[in-house]
Amino acid sequence: MNVFDWLSNMDMPTFNKFNIVEVKFKGGRKDYFRNTSGVDLYAGDPVIVDVPNGHHLGFVSLQGELVRLQMLKKSIKDDENVRVIYRKATDKDLEKHEQAIARDLPTMYRTREIIKELKLDMKLSDVEFQSDNTKAIFYYSSDDRVDFRELIKVLASEFKVRVEMKQISLRQEASRVGGIGVCGRELCCSTWLTDFKNVTTAAARYQNLSLNPVKLSGQCGRLKCCLNYELETYMDALKDIPTIEKPLITAKGDALLQKTDIFKRVMWFGYRGEESNWIPVTVDKVQEILVLNEKGIFPPSLDTLEAVVLHADNDKPSSSLNADLDKFDKKYSHSNNKKRPAKPTNKQEAKPERREPRAEPFNDKKERPVQADKKPEKGQAPQPPKAHKHTQPHKPTHQKGQPPKANGPAPAPKGQTATQPPKNPTTGTPKQANQPHKKPPFKNHKNGGNNNNTPPQA
Repeated sequence: MNVFDWLSNMDMPTFNKFNIVEVKFKGGRKDYFRNTSGVDLYAGDPVIVDVPNGHHLGFVSLQGELVRLQMLKKSIKDDENVRVIYRKATDKDLEKHEQAIARDLPTMYRTREIIKELKLDMKLSDVEFQSDNTKAIFYYSSDDRVDFRELIKVLASEFKVRVEMKQISLRQEASRVGGIGVCGRELCCSTWLTDFKNVTTAAARYQNLSLNPVKLSGQCGRLKCCLNYELETYMDALKDIPTIEKPLITAKGDALLQKTDIFKRVMWFGYRGEESNWIPVTVDKVQEILVLNEKGIFPPSLDTLEAVVLHADNDKPSSSLNADLDKFDKKYSHSNNKKRPAKPTNKQEAKPERREPRAEPFNDKKERPVQADKKPEKGQAPQPPKAHKHTQPHKPTHQKGQPPKANGPAPAPKGQTATQPPKNPTTGTPKQANQPHKKPPFKNHKNGGNNNNTPPQA
């Protein structure tokens, strides 16, 4: 348990310096010793101190005027009972001290076996040897009184040391053993908490905590000490909140109290038979309804007050207790809004950009679009439509009384020359417009000819 010396940077008087030093031992145990020889000591220096029946090695944890304040707090008198510091520890003293520490665990395990053999109702938690290896302190916890006279004889004969049995509470045991709490930090009792106050279940009730023994108890098996940290703040906030001993009576029915938000000063009620539907009501409105019920006046319903309560709660500035949480929420909500793209406000921004179509390569296999027939100019006769590849040929119109010709194109009107039909590439004969398109002859590669009646070309 390290101590911060907030007076270390101040120039203190040297002629009348407080000569008592706080020394720390194993398990966070601290004691006060007088520096009679005037040795220059600093926090963390190993020193050899006077203890009953020998000497022990400890480390300086605090000195100066703060030691005087600690002694006043713990009601320790500055008299002849304060023991002295012999000297600073040497390398040989540190080596002996490490050898004494190495005996702690084997001795504790062997002592636990002896306790089981003697069938004693006690729990051994720690063993501490003095640096001179002449005395050992055994720390144990027990609910009842234990007769360990036979145990002391066995331990003294086996370990050849003086034996001191010291009973500690479960909280002191947890402080010596140490550990990590449910908050993720090291236990308070093993770091900075020295005085253990009484903790009751009333502290959990005032803070609206569920009375679950698994969640409320610490590693020592008792109620957590941190339940008392914020108790005074809750007690001050509860002064203005009325105590509801009976349900609120309205024209709609009786409203039962379900939950109370102490710092927001909002109370939730639910009608009898509809407890799942909670209605928030401010503390001021609840006090008004209580006064009306005492006069025999019943308001119509609590539902009419719900909208007013929520609106007033949103407009109310955050209290100093929750100001840090509100700033934290605003900070991250603002950063999340930056990442999201802004929605377009105008219609012009919402329109997507026009993209030009890509130029596709020309493919002969694709059909070309059919162009519409142009209207003939004045003084010109209409031209016959052109025959397409995959469509039936357009039949030319003929005058009445003249039979249509079976083959050949229609006669050209006056002033125009007749167009000749295309020729067949294989036979050289003109291709008839009315005849369907013929496939090219299939050549037989094996015989070197074709299946038609025409002889193969040389």
